[in-house]
Amino acid sequence: MTTSTTATTTVLKSLNGAMHAMMEADERVLLIGEDLLDPYGGAFKVARGLSERFPERVLTTPISEAGFVGVAAGLAMRGMRPIVEIMFGDFLMLAADQLLNHISKYRWMYNDQVEVPMVIRAPMGARRGYGPTHSQSVEKHILGMPGLHVVAPSVLHDAGALLRAALLDDLSPVVFVENKLMYARRQLSAEGGRIGELFARSSAERYPTTTVSWEPFDQADVTLVAYGGMVELALEAAETLFFDEELVVEVVAPSSLQPLDLAPILDSLQRSGKLVVCEEGTAGAGFGAEVISRVSAEGFSLLKAAPKRVAARDYPIANTRSLEDMILPQVADLIRACRPS
Repeated sequence: MTTSTTATTTVLKSLNGAMHAMMEADERVLLIGEDLLDPYGGAFKVARGLSERFPERVLTTPISEAGFVGVAAGLAMRGMRPIVEIMFGDFLMLAADQLLNHISKYRWMYNDQVEVPMVIRAPMGARRGYGPTHSQSVEKHILGMPGLHVVAPSVLHDAGALLRAALLDDLSPVVFVENKLMYARRQLSAEGGRIGELFARSSAERYPTTTVSWEPFDQADVTLVAYGGMVELALEAAETLFFDEELVVEVVAPSSLQPLDLAPILDSLQRSGKLVVCEEGTAGAGFGAEVISRVSAEGFSLLKAAPKRVAARDYPIANTRSLEDMILPQVADLIRACRPS
């Protein structure tokens, strides 16, 4: 992509560097999860080097997500700052009781006398041939849990900075969604309001939303909302539509899914009037449905056409890559959704 001209470090190195820096600076920070010890360093090597440098604060566990998420919650309530690594995000559902009935509720149950400042890192997503139980994007199942924050970096964000903010600045428990394909991707940094040839702007929140376009922000044909790994596909679709069909697509990439800052989306819709939302998981009761519902309630007058969703088909994800591609949303699907009806 043209935007690679402003690429910096990879997402994996950004996350790994952030954990090294936080553990060096703050003895409250620890890491807990499966197979984290060196030389293995976790399933996706994000924890590499940490157990050698901080052997007493990298805790490797049995295969019991409910158990070690619960242990981390107890540590957080006693003043520590735990980072939990779920080996595959699919297995976050094995800790659903801890999330729904405990961690997300303690603040209210104890009248703000208890905080649970912890981060649960969850590698999500497919396109690697891992099959139906190691390829899912299950974050939509926790987006409706009050008390949880859900953060999803993309290549348009500084993943390490987001992780630091989630652990040290946010007193709420945070589920940190990491798309597996992003680990090897390079983060794209803005300089002077540009990312390569793209015009770029970001909100100033702890968890910023980044908006990019091939034209200055004075007119657009489509607002395309994407997060996590889908941002790369959205950028490719926007580039193709701009150069092949002269359609200006503004890609809006929130890093916080819950709570969601709707303002950048509404701002883009003032120029485009057309909304497309994409996600790698299935559409039903998902992120796209929530975005469209809120836009309909808070910005209905901005819409010039019915909003569209692009998502995975309602099937388990296959091992075979050709079948996997049939199930998952592709760049071609985004292009079709963005074209004039």
